[in-house]
Amino acid sequence: MAYDIKNVFYLDASATITKGTAGGGSAQLDLSAYIDPIARGRQKGTGLAVYRTHYSILNSEDTNEIATKSTDEGIAAVSLQAGLGIGDLATGGAQFSTPEAFSTSNQLLVSGGTFYSPNSATTAAPTGEVNMYVEPSEKVPYIIVRDNACLVYCVSNEKTFTSTSLLAVRLECAIVTLDQATLNQLLRTQTV
Repeated sequence: MAYDIKNVFYLDASATITKGTAGGGSAQLDLSAYIDPIARGRQKGTGLAVYRTHYSILNSEDTNEIATKSTDEGIAAVSLQAGLGIGDLATGGAQFSTPEAFSTSNQLLVSGGTFYSPNSATTAAPTGEVNMYVEPSEKVPYIIVRDNACLVYCVSNEKTFTSTSLLAVRLECAIVTLDQATLNQLLRTQTV
């Protein structure tokens, strides 16, 4: 599968992380215009190849950049998950009862990382940016064959955000055609 720059486009999603609130939240991205998992006659099914994801978390109250404000606190796990279908949920509205939701063993996980604000960091965790632990690549994209993807996050109980913040993800993607065997395998692995 080649990374053909002329076919690449961008999609994005964002969610507001509520100040002082722990727990999970989400923003759902509708992908139905880009995906057709049904092959018809000689026409093959299509999926959305995600080559890269880029995350940002900004202080939406005053500075618009959380990394520059040393007094900001907050720790969160963030991810993009294919076909999760939980909709738009405010901070605390999504319950992730097990760590598998953000684990690399989760078949729906397109990309994921952790965020430590400047005042919440430890020596082991860089501050002010999302530290990725899994992400797709140009050579091995994650191909979504479900009609949605969810930007999900979970704010730590120990360090809630001291400022309302905006979490955003940008996807570098392209529509790709899939043979029936590949399409069937992807549909099986992306079942909730």
